[in-house]
Amino acid sequence: MKPRTTGVSSTNAADNAARWRRDFPLLSTRSHGQPLAYLDNAATTQKPRQVIDAISRYYKTGNANVHRGSHDLSNRATTAFEQARSTLAQWLGIDNAATLIWTRGTSEAINLVAQSWGNTHIKPGDRILLLQSSHHANIVPWQLLAQRTGAVIDVIPLQDDNNVDLDAFRNLLQRMPKLVALSHVSNVLGTRYPIEQMCRDAKSAGARVLVDGAQALPHFDVDLRLIDCDFYAFSGHKLFGPTGIGGLWGRQDLLESMPPWQGGGEMIEHVSFTHTDFAGLPFKFEAGTPNIAGAMGLAAAIEYLKKDRAAQEAQEQMLMRHALSACHQVPGFEALPGGDQPVALFSFLLKGFHQQDIAHWLDQKGIAVRAGHHCAMPLMQSLGLPGTVRASFAFYNTLDEAERLAHALDELVCSQKSQIDVATVTAPTLNTDPVYDAKHWDERYRALMQLAGQVERLPASLQQPEHQVPGCESRVWLITALDDQGRLACRADADARILRALVTLLLQRINGLTPAQAAEVDLEAMLASLDLQRHLSPSRGNGLLAIVRHLKTFAQSPHS
Repeated sequence: MKPRTTGVSSTNAADNAARWRRDFPLLSTRSHGQPLAYLDNAATTQKPRQVIDAISRYYKTGNANVHRGSHDLSNRATTAFEQARSTLAQWLGIDNAATLIWTRGTSEAINLVAQSWGNTHIKPGDRILLLQSSHHANIVPWQLLAQRTGAVIDVIPLQDDNNVDLDAFRNLLQRMPKLVALSHVSNVLGTRYPIEQMCRDAKSAGARVLVDGAQALPHFDVDLRLIDCDFYAFSGHKLFGPTGIGGLWGRQDLLESMPPWQGGGEMIEHVSFTHTDFAGLPFKFEAGTPNIAGAMGLAAAIEYLKKDRAAQEAQEQMLMRHALSACHQVPGFEALPGGDQPVALFSFLLKGFHQQDIAHWLDQKGIAVRAGHHCAMPLMQSLGLPGTVRASFAFYNTLDEAERLAHALDELVCSQKSQIDVATVTAPTLNTDPVYDAKHWDERYRALMQLAGQVERLPASLQQPEHQVPGCESRVWLITALDDQGRLACRADADARILRALVTLLLQRINGLTPAQAAEVDLEAMLASLDLQRHLSPSRGNGLLAIVRHLKTFAQSPHS
């Protein structure tokens, strides 16, 4: 049964959504024969025509390299490129546009600080303070820096409601960290952290502060004059702009004291074989030809957002509340807490279902979400979870799409209720005919899920890292062995039901054969006959191929 709606109704919201959606060409496409409901905005947002047109216009009418050209076309490209920098700087409350450095995105911006400022200022024994919910991009560069310098990393924990534990944070500040690296908003939880207060506390303790703003800027305006951090990093592709463009803002005195982190053209004043004089800000950090079209596209995205920012933020909050209310009516649905002021995304679990199986089901319904650890494995480990499903909203999403999410989850739960709870059986008696006989994917998916429920699970003692198959999106354990007659007797398991079923099909095809016979079996053709590649994500398809390679390697290896 379809979950009841929440009663939220707004003509203005519907009119706004319809108007905004007309600006985004991709939203009118279909996925698996159904209207696309794009709820993966935290990974990357869609691009309005204004952004697409700005990029196209540059390549059609203004394509030239910038800064050092001696012709009119180059001068015009330079003017437009630097105007894009000024547009971003003004929007962020930056007084001096030269302190805004173009990067490929948030990851590169953080790496710039770690390589340039970090290598210069972090010494053995210095402490670096990170947030429990940080994205890998705000963890790994600091780990590498700590390895290079002998620094020590401390972690700020979260409370049960996923707000930051401010008391613990202030206690950790008593250790006098040299650097505090924070997230403005969690990409997993949607939690909006009290960044102004945290920056004040960190600065009072004598620390430099970097803020990852990748998930904040898409949802609300930021004035860097109020935040009082030392560095702020962001990505364009999450901000309705192009991929491959982003930025780092830094305090002018810090940037001027930092050495370049890459060498090449554009970032120099004079070069000889014995000495180089570097250019001033921002150019000494922008080696090589920049992403000129990307900067112009990002500026166009900002101009687009500035027109309706308050209405867009209100729309997103309304969508999230509506989606959560509808989804909470689905049996087994559990959303992770998002703190006091979450942005428009939430991560959730569905009792009895692996997150990858849920995302795959939703994809078949035309609903795009994200599943897994969301590049926040330390957070998942602290929560005791292998991963979650994340639904993330933008202002162009609709109430209907929010309800489609809840309805599809309810369908998934109902589809499993009708299955008989079969006692554990051994592989030879498994009936795989429904998988091969299915007329369409929905029928095959249900057959695979039912098959997975009948497969004998590996004991926990065998679900160990040494038996895990690398390259799989989900955890897959494979025990390769021969019986006393020298025939294959392999066993396998997976935490995702659909992969458990698929690896069972593979083993059913080769178990009982000699290694030489098994090596001749075309397992790829068997999988192709099920039309899997058209329905599985590339990462899951690659995982299946990794399993096939593992089995073939075992079959082809010498056996005594």
